[in-house]
Amino acid sequence: MIDPAGRIHLTDTDYARAEQMLAPYRARLVPRAAVVPQWSDDGALFRYRSGTRYVLVDPAAGTRSDAFDHERLAAALSQSSGCAVEADDLPLTSVEFEVPDRDPEVIRFSAFDARWEWSDRTGTCTQVEDGPPVGPGEVVSPDRAWVAFRRDGNVWVRSRDGQQEFALTDDAEPHRDYGGLLEAATKVKLPLLGLDSVLVAAWSPDSTRLVTHRIDQRELPEQVLVEAAPSGGGRPVAHRIRYPMPGDEAQATMTWHVLDIRTGQNVAASGEPEVLTSPYALDRRWWSGEKEDAVHVLHQSRDGRTLELRRLDPGTGAMTTLVTETGRTRADPSPYLHAPPVVRILDSGEILWWSQRDGWGHLYRYSSDGELLGRVTGGQWLVRRVLRVDEERGQVWFLANGLNEDPYVRQICRVDLDGGGFVRITDDDLDHDAVGPPRGDYIVDRASTVDRPPRTRVLGDDGQVLVELEAPDATALEAVGWSPPERFRTTAADGRTPVYGLLWRPHGFDPARRYPVVDHSYPGPNIHRASPGFGDLFTGEPEALAALGFAVVALDGRGTPVRSKAFLDHSYGDLGMAAALDDHVAAIRELGRRHPWLDTDRVGITGHSGGGFFTARALLTRPEFYSVGVAQAGPHDFSIYLPFWVEHNHGEIAEEGRRALLNTPHAGNLRGRLLLIDGELDDNVLPHQSMRLVDALIEADADVDMLVVPGVEHTFQGRYHYVTRRTWDYLVRHLHGTEPPTYRLAPFPPMPDWAVQPSG
Repeated sequence: MIDPAGRIHLTDTDYARAEQMLAPYRARLVPRAAVVPQWSDDGALFRYRSGTRYVLVDPAAGTRSDAFDHERLAAALSQSSGCAVEADDLPLTSVEFEVPDRDPEVIRFSAFDARWEWSDRTGTCTQVEDGPPVGPGEVVSPDRAWVAFRRDGNVWVRSRDGQQEFALTDDAEPHRDYGGLLEAATKVKLPLLGLDSVLVAAWSPDSTRLVTHRIDQRELPEQVLVEAAPSGGGRPVAHRIRYPMPGDEAQATMTWHVLDIRTGQNVAASGEPEVLTSPYALDRRWWSGEKEDAVHVLHQSRDGRTLELRRLDPGTGAMTTLVTETGRTRADPSPYLHAPPVVRILDSGEILWWSQRDGWGHLYRYSSDGELLGRVTGGQWLVRRVLRVDEERGQVWFLANGLNEDPYVRQICRVDLDGGGFVRITDDDLDHDAVGPPRGDYIVDRASTVDRPPRTRVLGDDGQVLVELEAPDATALEAVGWSPPERFRTTAADGRTPVYGLLWRPHGFDPARRYPVVDHSYPGPNIHRASPGFGDLFTGEPEALAALGFAVVALDGRGTPVRSKAFLDHSYGDLGMAAALDDHVAAIRELGRRHPWLDTDRVGITGHSGGGFFTARALLTRPEFYSVGVAQAGPHDFSIYLPFWVEHNHGEIAEEGRRALLNTPHAGNLRGRLLLIDGELDDNVLPHQSMRLVDALIEADADVDMLVVPGVEHTFQGRYHYVTRRTWDYLVRHLHGTEPPTYRLAPFPPMPDWAVQPSG
């Protein structure tokens, strides 16, 4: 409803529609938009969830069919369990295809607190004793005979039938254990998520050995988080974690270990323990070689400027450095901080290596002993992900950014390993989010735009369509008021650099009206924020804000990834995000000149984590532009944040440069309305950071609002619906200038497992 002053008054119906835009609900409105392949052992086939159906795909035969007879299974499970089961709503979890020692048509699954076995050939569904279930954080061997897990800081294995169980290590001690994680950002969070003991390890392909690590955190300083309202009542609970900070001499160290389940041998890597500042380093190892009898690991220096590929002999522990990459700024193994390394060890032992040494992210080929054989790709664009390698034909397929006018659009390409024969497999305006099997001669391609849901197909070597998989539409999403965002290009604050983003129009858009703007922010440098494809886990929140009558902007300013190294390095040494913030202001002002319906005198901003820092920074350093902000879990004092983030992305912190890493020195500039929201048990961004900012604001006699959410961690799991509603209410009150409705959001359901798409 619009009042005579032109202000929007929202209703419960508006909030209910906005709720449907959020990721867990949005995914159910476009149920076939995600295809997450489950590869067969030989890679010739794959299965996936298509909404509530299980699908089997044979690319060579060009067929797509039900993975089993859903109707017969539903009837048989109903009869065997005594519970009603519908074929289009099968209550299956932990589905296991290719069951060892069973016919190919046999599957096993969990339902109704039991384990079941179904034979598609005989039509029988029987309850089976399958040993203890595989728990979250446990690792199943490739032959499915063993499960590795952690107990009291040691690595254990048990047989899948539950008949055998034994320890592979027995000398763990407090803060010096095997296969675990850095306590910072995980020790409090994971138990809250039901992950009490996660094992980080990789089985050898023959299921006889495990490569894992031992972390030593004994010398790290301790931080305390207090749980004021524990679920069982009683006294507040103190959670103690080892938490290093930038510049600390003491850092966690790590040693790689290879554990043999046949002999019990524990082989430690030779040399001094590695300094471990990044949690991502623990997954940067893999079995490789023609016989897959070697281990390759990546090591990154504490300052992030040196990256090494090392070969570990699993029998002796000998470590050999093969490739060393150094840079003036961070040397990364992939375009995204959290993406798997774009590094492949070929069966021949040769190495495909990703580097930004020429200013772009490209592939280089090395011999098995680390001699540079030549570059594989080149040009003013970058390799985003390797999809597959055909060594016999000497070719590699990959995703590339920067070949289109819009540099964020991904295309599928192929090139010879000697650097010749470059071919664009796709050449269109669609964003291609493709994956390839570990073994196999095809690619699964999801192609979309911001207004077209992904069409998923299986492509052959030259891009020919082998199988059509999914072609969903947005009808159900449109029925609840959704409309696609506008993809825009504008100019950064330097007046030269093109930057890209998304603009969502408010629901019920009327070009004759003027709408307040919300900057939905995350400034990088680890990810980019505004995808050219059809939505991701980020898009639900700005779409919800558009449903509340706001015009919403998401921008990838200078200092974000998947463009040139120079573009990314705008954030290096500038974690204060001055360049990025200037770009946001310049972009919104330019959009306001293009679109008179954008009211750039009423601009708010919200963001989480790095976006929370950025939100407060915006209100404190650009108070003439931003008037309202909601900062969730923001690291407002980077000098007390995790060292890998600060030292990798900012460099050495000189005392005179420390001020640039803090929001507190700018507290006296606050003129607008600022809400800080923090999880009481955030072991990633300590809530102490917001308390320091509040302290500075009090000293400046500035008004600030704050919400500390009891019992939750960095992502507010279990209570994010409350945080979301409070964010909406704050923006409605102070940007629309009206009171929000009394509508209450329900706790968010989990994302459907078929809707979680790999990233990178």
